[in-house]
Formats: sequence, structure tokens, C-alpha cells
Amino acid sequence: MSRRSLFAALCATVFLVNLARIVFAPLLEPLKTAFGVGDGAVGLLATLAWVGSALPRIPVGYLLTRVSRRTVVLGAGVLLTGAAGVASVAPTIGWLYAGTFGMGLASGAYFIAGNPLVSELFPDRVGAALGVHGGASQVASVLAAPLVGVVLAGVVADPLGWAPWRTVLRAIALAAAASTVVLWWVSRRTDLPEAGAADRDLLGAARRQWRIVLAGVAFIGATGFVYNGVFNFYVTYLVQAKGLGAPAARNLLTLLFLAGLPAFVVSGRLADRLPNVPYVLAIGGAFAGCLLALTAASGLAALAVASAAMGWVIHSLFPAMDTYLLDGLPDEHRASAYAVYSGTMMLIQASGSVTVGTLREAGYGFETLYATFAGGLVVFVLVLVALYLDGRLPAAGVPAR
Repeated sequence: MSRRSLFAALCATVFLVNLARIVFAPLLEPLKTAFGVGDGAVGLLATLAWVGSALPRIPVGYLLTRVSRRTVVLGAGVLLTGAAGVASVAPTIGWLYAGTFGMGLASGAYFIAGNPLVSELFPDRVGAALGVHGGASQVASVLAAPLVGVVLAGVVADPLGWAPWRTVLRAIALAAAASTVVLWWVSRRTDLPEAGAADRDLLGAARRQWRIVLAGVAFIGATGFVYNGVFNFYVTYLVQAKGLGAPAARNLLTLLFLAGLPAFVVSGRLADRLPNVPYVLAIGGAFAGCLLALTAASGLAALAVASAAMGWVIHSLFPAMDTYLLDGLPDEHRASAYAVYSGTMMLIQASGSVTVGTLREAGYGFETLYATFAGGLVVFVLVLVALYLDGRLPAAGVPAR
């Protein structure tokens, strides 16, 4: 089979692993009711999905020095199937935490193996390929809220009579099982790239490429932390702080994700053409501005415009960052250095939800929190701009020895 067939199968898989992280945002309110817990507890639930996505990235980077990208991608599919199954039958919030964490682990393992594989399938258009792959991931973000809304509204009747939130998680488990079988079948019949064959030293790659790894973590860590704390509480924020009804709030969350769908594709192509560092810094500054605009907006129309703008800007960042790393790193260090970068920045991002939930329970208002986060992000981006102008931010990795 052609590499395009494998790419299509990878796009189907990335849809599901991202859905596993995103699906808890529209489920937070039903889960609060189902388990009788508060914002801090469900904030921890969302954080566990992202911590789970962060923790395996460096270990999986080491694993990739011993086994193929294909093996890890398939293992991620198997893990997602099992973890989503556990989450769907969880009798207590503790069991749900365990299943959620496992779903996060599966997503982290996939991205560390899948993103380098996609970049190596199409080495002449890395940004464009990553943009489409990221767009497939973003489809999950777009569909998560409406699909959950349909299930919660009882439009889809569960034949086993399960609670709606359990139905959502069970569907993810079944879909993950099917997609893993398809990916296994297609990958066996595809001529896989050998670009990463010499990538056999995780620590050596990290030492050699530490400057671009550190720059990447700085670029996306702070922005990702803020965004994680925003979108996981987006529905709750719009209901409590902006006075919208829950259906309208879910629709705006969908709009935020929907704006990201074309942003992935467009930004991937731009990342192939523009200097990566100035482009990424401009996106970071624009996101801070969008968050400030969101806190100032009132009324459905203004909130819709702010949501769409924020969705476009933040989702432009992800393919730009992946192109910066994966196109700039040599074959011998690509997966290993990318794993160190990805695992580190994801740990920073993952704490956003629990931070917001904890501060909310301490009495801080959403508007105050988000305005403060935006102001801090502006200062951080200005520091990075100063470092860039001083020549201290690398444009690419260094050649392997």
C-alpha cells in the first residue's frame, strides 16, 4: 500500500487519541453530578488526562531507540482501548481517574511515535503533512462537545441502559479497537521510512539538541498552560462568568475548536514558508490578546467572535511548533529530542486545569484569573522576543556528529 494509505490510518488514530483528552471538557458538569464532587475534583480529572499524555513521552522516546514507530503506535491504540473501557465502567471517581490517566498515556505514546513518523513519510512537506495530521486531531476537538451534547440530551439511546457519560467513553473504547486493527493491517503492507534508524541515543540527542529543545519548551509551555486552564473550564466559565446557558456555552466551545480545524492546515503550510521563531512568537502574543479580549467581551455575538479568534490562533501554534522541531532536527536525533521536548512541555501544560480549579475553589473569579494569565503571558512573550533579537533563540537544531 502507499504511504498515503498509512497516513489516512494515522489520521483516524490521532482523531481518537485526541478525543480521549478532549472529551472530558464537555463532561465535567455531568461528572460533578454523577460523583458528587466539586470543580477541584473534576479539574484534577481533566489534568490527569493531560499529565497522562505528558508522562510517557520521554520513556517512549527511549523506547523508540529500541522498537519501531509502528509498534509504539499500535501499542497506543491497544492501551486506549483498555483504558477507555475501564473509564466507562468506573464505579467511583478513583476508578475514573485511573481510566482517564490511561487514556492520557495512550495519547502521549501515540504523539511521540506518530508525529515523527508523519514528518518522515513526507520529508519534502513536513509542515503541510503535520497540518493535515493535526487537523484530523482537531476534528475530534470540534466534534467532542456536540457529540457529548447529543448523548447527554438522550437523542442516542444506549441499548444497555448506561448513563450517558458512560456511553461516550464506551464508544471511544470500541472505536479505538477498530482503528487499531485497521492501522495494523495497513502498516504491514506499507514501505515504512528508515529516516529514524540511526536514532539510538536519547540522552545523546538531548545533550546535542538542548538549545532547540529548551526553546521549544519555552515557546509552548506557558501558552499551553494557560490554554489548558481555559478550554477545560470553557463551558463552566461561560455559564458562570458570562451568563450563557449550557447549550450556548457548549456551542461556543465547539466554535473554538472548529476555528482550529482550518488553522491547523493553514498554519502548517505557513510554517513551511515563514521563519519559525518569529512566527511562533507572533502566535503567542496574539493568543494573549485573544484571551484579554475574551474577558472583556459580553453578549453572545462578541463571545462568539472572541472564541473563534482564540481557536484560530492557539491551534495555529501546534503545527508551527511541530514543524519547528521535527523539520529542524537531524534524522539521528529527531524522535529522541522531540520526546524530551514534548514530555517536558506537556507536564507544564497539564497543570493548567487543576491550577484553575484549585484557584476557583479558593475564591478567585474566572475573569480575574484569565486576565492575570493573559498579562503574565504578554510579559513572557516579550522576554522571548528580547532573547530572539539578541540571537539567543535557535532557528533549528545542530547537525548530528
